[in-house]
Amino acid sequence: MALHFGEGSAPALGITAALAGSIGIVLSLLKADSTKVGYREGFVIATLGYLTLAIFGALPFIISGFLSPVDAIFESMSGFTTTGASTLTDVEALPRGILFWRSFTQWLGGMGFIVLVLALIPSLEIAGMSLFRAEVPGPTKNKVLPRITQTARELYKVYVIITAAEVVALKMAGLSWYDSFIHTFTCVSTAGFSNQNASIGAYNNVAVELIVVFFMVLGGINFALHYHWLHGNFTPLWKDTETKIYLGVLGTATILIVINLIQVLGYSPEQALRYAVFNVTSVTTTTGYSTTNYDAWPDFCRVLLFFLMFFGGCTGSTAGSIKIARIIILFKYAIRQMSKLFHPQAVIPVRLGGNVVHKDALANVQAFFYTFISIFAVVTIIMTALGLDFITAMSAAAACITNVGPGLALVGPMANYAAVPDLGKLVLSFCMLVGRLELFTVLLLFTPRFWK
Repeated sequence: MALHFGEGSAPALGITAALAGSIGIVLSLLKADSTKVGYREGFVIATLGYLTLAIFGALPFIISGFLSPVDAIFESMSGFTTTGASTLTDVEALPRGILFWRSFTQWLGGMGFIVLVLALIPSLEIAGMSLFRAEVPGPTKNKVLPRITQTARELYKVYVIITAAEVVALKMAGLSWYDSFIHTFTCVSTAGFSNQNASIGAYNNVAVELIVVFFMVLGGINFALHYHWLHGNFTPLWKDTETKIYLGVLGTATILIVINLIQVLGYSPEQALRYAVFNVTSVTTTTGYSTTNYDAWPDFCRVLLFFLMFFGGCTGSTAGSIKIARIIILFKYAIRQMSKLFHPQAVIPVRLGGNVVHKDALANVQAFFYTFISIFAVVTIIMTALGLDFITAMSAAAACITNVGPGLALVGPMANYAAVPDLGKLVLSFCMLVGRLELFTVLLLFTPRFWK
């Protein structure tokens, strides 16, 4: 792309490619026994793999001189983890080759680089499930087909098909081919980078906004369900409890914000609906696009959007955060515990979609939630200690661990993370990684027992 547009960023991209390729060739000469790759090795590979990607992904920004090393790492980690947080104050000033790479990192991170490797290298079949479990989001790790490499390949086919469909749709809606690719890469991956300072709002195009909303919703649904309906079987999609709740959350939040915008700001119903549908979908699916400065909305809207960050999409989607399935399980578990207060001997199973949730899975969901909230609290405290105000600190911590990107106040939808101190950027980069790999994959590496 840099060569096509005749830009000066081509050397930076070329040097990065040559360096990464050379190291890759050397490493490929080393023989490794994939039969010895278990869950422990899978956690290490996933974590170090993303760190390696972030380092190499940052090189074009550093070599071209657009970002400092810390800012470049932050930008690259934000890309590969599909967070969408940025330190760039003027995105439009960057060369188109760099911006294309920046968006492409999010497309690669959307389905996951390990899933891509499994799709391309059948010899990793034995180690595949260990790697798959370490990266794929959600409380369950279901395979579409019996073999894990087949599953990875089919999921990527679905991903590519949806990508191609959005590129064509955006082009038909009036965007250039370049802008269509840029925003498709960051939409189907529910990631949020744009080549416009005002994000999607820069186009002021209702058709573009509706297309982006549709594909953000698709990105937030389990890709295994997409595989089934693309093969003509819609039954799993219609019957999926998590998808129904997910769509219900989007619809309910949209209605509440529409009512509030009309009552408090005097928006017309059409204007309120247009803004609410887009920004609710963007925040809930952890995409991070914006069409307006929702940080200037009434407190009710801002608080609601803040809590929507913690919902995320469905299990097995490209969305981040806690996931709808975990929210459902936690809610049903709380109801069960209350019921047992007046029926102590009753056996009340927790069900998800008609299936009983095993006690181990139930314990895992609880541990995930407690750990998630603990990290959020600790990072918020760290951010305030670095001099950020409470709203900025809290929303920055939430936006990075949930992989949403934009927060509120100084890191709001029309701002960026440039004002965050370097130490804060490194802490938030770690949050992005932890959030993308669903906490335990990364945190296990810091426990002494893991290395015994």
